[in-house]
Amino acid sequence: MPSVAPPAAAAGSSVPRTAAGTAAPTSSPPVPAHGPDAPARLAALADVTASDGALRRFLHGLPGVDAVGLEARAAGLGTRSIKTTAKAYAIDLAISMIDLTTLEGADTPGKVRALCAKGRHPDPTDPGTPHVAAICVYPDMAAVAKDALGDSGISVASVATAFPSGRAARSVKLADTAEAVAAGADEIDMVIDRGAFLSGRYLDVFEEIRAVKEACTRPDSTRAHLKVIFENGELATYDNIRRCSWLAMLAGADFIKTSTGKVAVNATPANTLLMLEAVRDFRATVGVQVGVKPAGGIRTTKDAIKYLVMVNETAGDDWLSPDWFRFGASSLLNDLLMQRQKLRTGRYSGPDYVTVD
Repeated sequence: MPSVAPPAAAAGSSVPRTAAGTAAPTSSPPVPAHGPDAPARLAALADVTASDGALRRFLHGLPGVDAVGLEARAAGLGTRSIKTTAKAYAIDLAISMIDLTTLEGADTPGKVRALCAKGRHPDPTDPGTPHVAAICVYPDMAAVAKDALGDSGISVASVATAFPSGRAARSVKLADTAEAVAAGADEIDMVIDRGAFLSGRYLDVFEEIRAVKEACTRPDSTRAHLKVIFENGELATYDNIRRCSWLAMLAGADFIKTSTGKVAVNATPANTLLMLEAVRDFRATVGVQVGVKPAGGIRTTKDAIKYLVMVNETAGDDWLSPDWFRFGASSLLNDLLMQRQKLRTGRYSGPDYVTVD
């Protein structure tokens, strides 16, 4: 029984199909972010963030992580195999979950426009290929991406808050965020102050996330979604990743994200599994659903499918949607497209089949 499979069609219904003849990801109504009793449940936790001491007691009172068990479970989930039809569905689903990213000092408006064109039509030879979820850029490129994407339905994601280091005054971080939102960013990927977190100044980190979320609010009272990047490779322990997950979610994160992609250790199956467990438990506790975004180091179709199996087996199929799970990636899309072409035609394409970003 495959762990990731296309939804079954009701009798007489019309399920969107890909060129490979498998069910394509559908635009079913999104899962509500907040359950009806979420405000009351959150209010019951208000004392947890009333002081630095209270927050520390809560975070250090979370169950310790069994590192051996976590890594064994992540490895076990990575061995699951899926059949051809489910693989075709999983490839399309993974494409639709990609935050196609360019975060280089050499980025230019032309490069961003080319990336947006690729995000809109990943495979120009096959109009049935789904578009990506978002284009992720630096704040000064948000307006360029917004113009290039138009009404495509693809979001503009902008990093902010002195990405990737997070080393700047809070006023600078908030201005960085506000400028990106004003330029058209639909989503903000902020980095936490790892120095503050590792020093035990949890309330400082909490309050900064809250302030950045406020800076995501537009004049018309709508708000850009907030992804909170931990930089797991610098948090050092699984216990810290669990604590950081709960801290960010209590502060109002819409997504929690593993890493910037700029350090040696980025997304891993084990640290992503731990974050998936955290969002699952947070929803069970307070009735609020939060998304997860692994970023950095996910380059192959095989990798992506392992993560989708992990999502399904750990958090459940409510998270199997671009609304709740994303891949932060630049090279992953090309491999997905080549594997998709292989399933569709029975042969691998040459290296010229996909663009090199």
